[in-house]
Amino acid sequence: MTNEIHPWQQTDIPVSERVEALLKQLTLEEKASQLGSYWIRPEDRHGAEGNVAPMEDTFASGRVSWEQEITRGLGHITRAFGSAPVAPDEGRDRLAALQRDVVSTHRLGIPAIAHEECLTGFTTMSATCYPASIAWGASFDARLVEDMARRIGADMRRVGVHLGLSPVLDVVRDYRWGRVEETIGEDPHLVGEIGTAYVRGLQAGGAVATLKHFAGYAASRAGRNHAPVPMGTRELEDVVLPPFERAVREGGAGAVMNSYADIDGEAPAASRRLLTDVLRGRWGFAGTVVSDYWAVNFLESMHKVAADVDDAGILSLTAGMDVELPETSGFRNLAAAVAEGRLDEEVLDTAVRRVLTQKVELGLLDSDWTPETAWDGDVVDLDPTANRALARAMADESIILLKNNGVLPLSAHDSRDGSAGEEGAAPARIAVVGPSASQPRAHLGCYTFTNHVLSRFAEAGTGLEMTSILDALRAEPALAGAEVVHERGVDFTDTDDAGIAAAVAAAAGAEVAVVTVGDLAGLFGTGTSGEGCDVVDLSLPGRQGDLVEAVLATGTPTVLVLVTGRPYSLGRFADRAAAIVQAFMPGEEGGPSVAAVLTGGVNPSGKLPVQIPDHVGGQPGTYLAPTLGWFSEGVSNLDPRPLYPFGFGLSYTDFTVSDLRLSAGEIENDGVLTATATVTNTGARDGAEVVQAYLSDHVSSVVRPRRWLTGFAKVRLGPGESARIAFEIHADRTSFTGIDLRRIVEPGSFTLHVGTSSEDLPLSAGFEITGEVREVPEGRVMGTPVHVRSASLGRASEAPAPVS
Repeated sequence: MTNEIHPWQQTDIPVSERVEALLKQLTLEEKASQLGSYWIRPEDRHGAEGNVAPMEDTFASGRVSWEQEITRGLGHITRAFGSAPVAPDEGRDRLAALQRDVVSTHRLGIPAIAHEECLTGFTTMSATCYPASIAWGASFDARLVEDMARRIGADMRRVGVHLGLSPVLDVVRDYRWGRVEETIGEDPHLVGEIGTAYVRGLQAGGAVATLKHFAGYAASRAGRNHAPVPMGTRELEDVVLPPFERAVREGGAGAVMNSYADIDGEAPAASRRLLTDVLRGRWGFAGTVVSDYWAVNFLESMHKVAADVDDAGILSLTAGMDVELPETSGFRNLAAAVAEGRLDEEVLDTAVRRVLTQKVELGLLDSDWTPETAWDGDVVDLDPTANRALARAMADESIILLKNNGVLPLSAHDSRDGSAGEEGAAPARIAVVGPSASQPRAHLGCYTFTNHVLSRFAEAGTGLEMTSILDALRAEPALAGAEVVHERGVDFTDTDDAGIAAAVAAAAGAEVAVVTVGDLAGLFGTGTSGEGCDVVDLSLPGRQGDLVEAVLATGTPTVLVLVTGRPYSLGRFADRAAAIVQAFMPGEEGGPSVAAVLTGGVNPSGKLPVQIPDHVGGQPGTYLAPTLGWFSEGVSNLDPRPLYPFGFGLSYTDFTVSDLRLSAGEIENDGVLTATATVTNTGARDGAEVVQAYLSDHVSSVVRPRRWLTGFAKVRLGPGESARIAFEIHADRTSFTGIDLRRIVEPGSFTLHVGTSSEDLPLSAGFEITGEVREVPEGRVMGTPVHVRSASLGRASEAPAPVS
């Protein structure tokens, strides 16, 4: 290499010109190498057992050495941090050394893009573990999620990581699927709002966001990982694709990852319809499409749509795939395929242009680029106080109070903002039982470093400073003077129930019993939740249901605390429990957060992003059901309705919503309707309420959901305070895929419902859409702008006319 500054290194030249200048210098082999990746996997697992993705060993044959791989350049470095226990400083230095290898070995010195997982924070040793994605949905707080993602992106970029494999934008269709914990919820508007906020935050922090899994992955048959997806075009267009489209159009996402599961026989990794026609042709996506790990190989080995691995590579690249992850296999012989006439060189060049464009935009081709990072020479702290405070805020905002007969909070306590808490005295004796109470790993999702990697290594611990729910309760000032006793009772999955008797004795001798049950995340059956940890029904794992039953039978007032990655059936317990708290894998600060909710230091404000089912059997559904999917009287002996509906969650204060007004009684088929309503805190302490607006269509040309979420606002109010909320609802928010598969807005009668869950909707008002059926062009309005203002600031003349 020389010190010459090449055209592609000059920042004053347009990006496209830099890319073309470099592309012209590359040989066929060098072009193909830009589309590949390499994963230096740990050779010694140091006592690791299980928790290993089976494809890691399946595709181990045929790998070349690191030195061989980088001779012609390299597209991606795979998980230099997130593959084994590596201290942050060591990881930084290791990645920098790998980049120096790449640059010094190749004649043109093109650095690689480094990618890592970041679903619950930067997936590496000692980095902050935020709540799982399902908890983001439960927070109903897009701004907080954006702040979290910005910190994640900044932490990764400061140590040399460029691209993060997150967020998951799959819309939940079956709660039995193990990866529900990785999703944001079951409503496409909620997933789109929260997911797009994450994309904006991560990319503002400096890391490229990768949308996954495109598309339909969460709708696999029977909730089984990788299983086929029997889905029609209408469900795909109206439920599955909208969050991805919003994250592309509104969030500017820089990367997309394919789904493993075929949709009606079409494998996404080979789907030109999805990867090119929809993603680029319709939505204008300009970033890179990266394969889910070994998805290109799967076209030959599992989907059986390719004759061999080389054929799989050609098929995927032609469909619109740009980069093969986690290592080069199907893309290894692309240059030979061009030379032999089996692949058009322009197809190869198109993908290479996208990869090089991304490298230019990341600054990797600038003349002054070096592998050294912002943290070079400094101690790398990936879990600073500010991160932990944000992790705590995310946990606090996501925990959901499902039931409370007055037993909670457990004591008098001043709230964190200084306002007075509930009156009462701390119980003299509290029994805390259940496996989640003393195991902080239960707070963490499958894609945290602790559960995804560290759990493979014997005696590895959590890798973070974490406090269990039990220890957090014992440290709560609100419980000073109370005796907190603990019995585990049962484990998460072990069938041994010998400990139930001791748990029952502890509960019988206490004034209150806190029963903590739920999940311990893992991989491919080693956990109760997570990738490949699917379930046959929605009963609590192992003997935990028996433990709950036994404690309830004592008659001691029982607080049921669920720390889970999916919703479980609670129908057999709900009537007898004094209170129920749902925490969806609340992260490293989950223990103190749950304890603060139980004792009143935090007023819960989370809402359900998925329903809580009543019974364990049958095909789980979502609230986005048509009439025949919701009502069963006279139709079936099975009642599909949930125990607790989507959007539900209680508080330690009370709220009312009132005075719904519409700006008009009718709008054109491309018009905008403004709806306003007032929310008031009628209780005695500060709190937050999520005001939700839903639409329903009276008559339509296809079967539609009973109602669907069109907008929401999380509003914080002190006692007696009110706020006026305005929803700007475009006619496009009523659009759907019609009989002929065109997206349309139909004229007719609609109802807007406003309330605090999908079934708690005290306010409703009708309106008409006039005109002809309108075909909706690409780029439709997908969001609902929401404006909140103090009611005391508004003037009567500004308010729309009241609803008649």
